[in-house]
Amino acid sequence: MKTNSARFLESLNIPFELREYEVDPEDLSAISVAKKIGMPAEQVFKTLLTMGGPGAHVFAVIPGNAELDFKKLARAAGLRKTEMVPLKDVQPLTGYIRGGVTVFGARKPFPVFVDETAILFDRISVSAGTRGTQLILSPEDYLRAATALGEPVQTADLTKDAHAQEGHA
Repeated sequence: MKTNSARFLESLNIPFELREYEVDPEDLSAISVAKKIGMPAEQVFKTLLTMGGPGAHVFAVIPGNAELDFKKLARAAGLRKTEMVPLKDVQPLTGYIRGGVTVFGARKPFPVFVDETAILFDRISVSAGTRGTQLILSPEDYLRAATALGEPVQTADLTKDAHAQEGHA
């Protein structure tokens, strides 16, 4: 099934693969998606819409097996703090439902912050804009396409350290 994001990549002559999988509405996790499409979870990136205040929305694109570190994202984005956009606001802002959010073809482009680990891989997977379909492309092409949206795009360390000590806020 061709999605708006696939058409957008085609318009930029960016090579990609669409990979479909069976959706389990009870488990939309990137780890589950990774198993279904046969890729390691650290190569399947999830797109999270966050906000750093009224009207200050940013996309955070992080590995499926990692957790977003809001402080690191805020630092990278030059914001005081960031938090997840309430689920009820995701579709009105992006046009996409949970499990199908992508930076390509969203209703409004927002700055994109991609975890720096993306560039370690030959290919990464991101949602194609609908549940059940993933886009697989090179990280360089992903960044190039994201930049074509006209908003700032940056790679940064965005995830919680697996061994970090919690407890100090």
